[in-house]
Amino acid sequence: MKHQESRSQVSPTDKSQEDIVTISAGASKMAQESQEEQERAGKWAVMVIVAIGIFMATLDSSIVNISLPTIADYFGVPLSGAVEWVIIAYLVATAAIMLTAGRLTDIIGRKIIWSAGLIIFTVGSAMCGAAPNLSILIAARLFQGIGGGLLMAVSPALLTSAFPAHERGRALGLNTVTVSLGISVGPTLGGFITQSFSWRWIFYVNVPIGIIGLILTWRILTERPHRNPGRFDPLGALLLAIGLASLTAGLSFGQELGWSSLPILASLLVGVIMLVILPFVEIRVPNPIIVLSLLKDRVFTSAVFSLMLSFLALFAVSFILPFYLEGLRGFSTQEAGLLLTPFPLALAIVAPISGSLADRFGTRWLAAAGLTISCIGLVLISQLDEHSSVLDIIWRLAVTGFGQALFQSPNNSALMGAAPRELQGSASGFLATGRVFGQTLSIALAGAIFVGLGGAIAGQAIATQHLSGDQLHRQQHTFVYGFHITFLICAAIAAIGIFTSLVRGKEVRGSA
Repeated sequence: MKHQESRSQVSPTDKSQEDIVTISAGASKMAQESQEEQERAGKWAVMVIVAIGIFMATLDSSIVNISLPTIADYFGVPLSGAVEWVIIAYLVATAAIMLTAGRLTDIIGRKIIWSAGLIIFTVGSAMCGAAPNLSILIAARLFQGIGGGLLMAVSPALLTSAFPAHERGRALGLNTVTVSLGISVGPTLGGFITQSFSWRWIFYVNVPIGIIGLILTWRILTERPHRNPGRFDPLGALLLAIGLASLTAGLSFGQELGWSSLPILASLLVGVIMLVILPFVEIRVPNPIIVLSLLKDRVFTSAVFSLMLSFLALFAVSFILPFYLEGLRGFSTQEAGLLLTPFPLALAIVAPISGSLADRFGTRWLAAAGLTISCIGLVLISQLDEHSSVLDIIWRLAVTGFGQALFQSPNNSALMGAAPRELQGSASGFLATGRVFGQTLSIALAGAIFVGLGGAIAGQAIATQHLSGDQLHRQQHTFVYGFHITFLICAAIAAIGIFTSLVRGKEVRGSA
């Protein structure tokens, strides 16, 4: 009995030790919470820093297109062929680096990767502007694309770390505004700079902006240098980079060189082989470059596939509509650019609102509703013909842009929220890679369908040849038919995205 009583009693020494442990644990928790609050205290400053980097990166994915004829003329080369690598090199480098950049973010921290992205992008911009020949310009664009990929890969992780979980959708929605502004302003700004100054200044303009962004990063971002557990996987990074770069290059040039041409087949084959080998390598290393465990989460996987399908379906609007506006309808390049603005404008207005709604009500039904509206919008766009009024064009684009905005912010919020805090960088890499790869696939697929049905040739004939009434009618019919089928197929892809959004189930809000 005494023995039992002695066991049930706690000595003053033991009790004091337990108290010390409890107090220590509580202090540690309070210190951690205090550190997180300090990081979140500058959330709007972080938003400004991210906006600077993302605006530059997305601007340079679109600003060069309109200046390409001037660049080709300056270097004395044809508009097709090698000069197209000025655009493709940037996309290839961006696609190749983003997943690796996301993983590096988890290992060595967000501030280091973001700073490296700003430095590489700014130096690359200066190199592009000073390029003495086309080969150096392409190499500089490749280097600049690496910086752009680092910026796009880490930006969602920066925002989700700076904003509390219940404001995640709002923050990502505002980031969508920056992306849409960068893409939509690019052609107009590029045309103005090229015409008023020189094509070199479409690159030089990034230099002072990049320097300002770098100074703000070093002064405002509070994250200290650290090294998280895990080692870098160089073999996985190499296989991933070669695979994504080869696929991106093959898909980008497939329409021009022919899908059955040897260079395209070789590029696509190398890309597929590298990406097929990659998982077998990754499961044998302790710290893989792709965190495949993220894909075991139903919400995360659903959000990634929905994201890719949305860009696969909707990026065709920005790619095919200029052919309709300039080729079939005869609008000038400047007029066509203005008529396309309802799409990004709707995206910029609605995305922050849909992000805030996602914070309050969850993402599943908002994302599905957004893709449903986008699907309807694509069907409406497919009905445009040679007699459609300007108002017809504007409201159909606005409906489609509204749907994408309603989808995008909630879906991105679900994707980032499904990943644990220590893997936010990898989740950011998945998000950025899914977006770029969806865009690239969209160009390849929509271009193949439209060209294969004779739409591109018909549009060129309408714009450049003097046709009789019957000839003009036949070419218009061919163009409209190819245009119609292309957007109906895009609508079908968006419909699949509705399904992938609905099957995610209910995510846990307020995590991460």
